[in-house]
Amino acid sequence: MTDRQQRLAVVSLLVPDYDLALAFYVGKLGFSLIDDLPQCGDKRWVTVRPPGAGQGCALLLARAVSAAQTAAIGNQTGGRVFLFLETDDFARDHADMKAAGVQFEEEPRHEAYGTVAVWRDPWGNRWDLVQFRASVAP
Repeated sequence: MTDRQQRLAVVSLLVPDYDLALAFYVGKLGFSLIDDLPQCGDKRWVTVRPPGAGQGCALLLARAVSAAQTAAIGNQTGGRVFLFLETDDFARDHADMKAAGVQFEEEPRHEAYGTVAVWRDPWGNRWDLVQFRASVAP
């Protein structure tokens, strides 16, 4: 087998509107806008990354264009936590997110893998805010 270098580059997240999604992810959460490029018609290539992510995986904010896509907004994984926002300081980011109006489903809890709390974006997508223990960090 040959040596390979692969990584997840972009994960697509269905949203109802590009600008509303940018207002939340960039405006409230402080994500960096990487690209906002026009494509055919009114379609755009809009990518964001959490602060400090460097060249890590980006989130593609994909505006739903069909009834099936619209129906999947906020439920792309059948109600499971979809995305995991890793932090180096759980208490800081949890407090900042709550101050910005992010709705958490639960109080922070301590698990074998780290400190975690589930939150939702404005469209219902479930995320974990997580600070992994050093021994289990991905």
